[in-house]
Amino acid sequence: MDVNGVVAEGFEPVREAFAANFEVRGDRGAAVTVYRDGHRVVDLWAGTKDVDGTAPWQRDTAQIVRSATKGVAAAVLLLLAQRGELDLDAPVGEYWPEYKTAGKERTLVWHLLAHRAGVPVLDRPLTPAQTADPAQGAAAVAAQAPVWEPGTDHGYHAQTYSWLTGELVRRVTGRSIGAWIAGEIAGPVGVDLWVGLPSGEAGRVGRVAQVEAPTADAGVLRVRPKRSVSEAYANPDSLTRRAFGAITPMPDENDPAYRAAVLPASNGIATADGLARFYASLIGELDGGVRLFTPETAELARTERSSGPDRVLVINTRFGLGYMLHGGASPLLSDSSFGHPGRGGALGFADPDSGIALGYVTNSFRKSVTADPRAQALVRAVRTALS
Repeated sequence: MDVNGVVAEGFEPVREAFAANFEVRGDRGAAVTVYRDGHRVVDLWAGTKDVDGTAPWQRDTAQIVRSATKGVAAAVLLLLAQRGELDLDAPVGEYWPEYKTAGKERTLVWHLLAHRAGVPVLDRPLTPAQTADPAQGAAAVAAQAPVWEPGTDHGYHAQTYSWLTGELVRRVTGRSIGAWIAGEIAGPVGVDLWVGLPSGEAGRVGRVAQVEAPTADAGVLRVRPKRSVSEAYANPDSLTRRAFGAITPMPDENDPAYRAAVLPASNGIATADGLARFYASLIGELDGGVRLFTPETAELARTERSSGPDRVLVINTRFGLGYMLHGGASPLLSDSSFGHPGRGGALGFADPDSGIALGYVTNSFRKSVTADPRAQALVRAVRTALS
């Protein structure tokens, strides 16, 4: 496999790990970018643009990043708070009166970000076609009764996070969260990153698919999930299945209509550089002088708000305000790291202590949820490069 791109001196382990992702971990098309102190130090890509194609991946190839989108959505709410337009400690109903129903009256804004809102499921799931209209999703979560008292526990809001964050942003700003990201994040920072893909960018985006992991004799450690986790995913009545099934049937992620929808929980599209540069802008000044988060907001983002048994993922998880934190479920670079994986592949995160920001995107998704072996190999390589 020919690996294209460059690495700065000292970051050669990242190139080696990236190449090994193709040689023994089964990657078909992917890219990784790393920034340190606002400067790009790794920029690599290889394989094919489409998971089932032959056209080569280009430096500007973009892919859907699934739940890695959640980290971008979280930044919108934190930036609104930083600007004084949103109070994270206020009840959601102050901005969105229709939400004050069915036991959700005391839900606070930060509960949405920390997966404590108690509405990870919809009693009446939406179809992929219905998700194209954000008003339907907003109405569904507003009417939904919580499955636990908001604020008292946590569980991953896999799909409903789209409408919880999206509608709140619309109520505060008058704009869709996708439009806000385009105008206030992607434009100023100079990143290829969209929530709601413009038709003019469709040609850059590769086809994705779920693929099987390599067999054990390919030199890849295969970890068998705990029985409780397997049972949760197998049981159609579990919170796990119902949370991921809030959109039913599962959308075709290659459908132009799905990619054009604004679903900040699941359908963001980005280049590896776009994801890494976005995170770099949260923790420091970029080479162009741009910085999104103040140090205080960055600290707020990575301050733990939820930890322990996750009622949806059935494993121990840690969340700050919209971001997964370093831990067993999603190992990042260090205890200072915050970011978000995308189910089965993508990863974006920042590490303030080292000044590192990383973005990894792929066209081949696996069954992993929070810690894909390919992304983890790259994180370990960065750690080696820094040692």
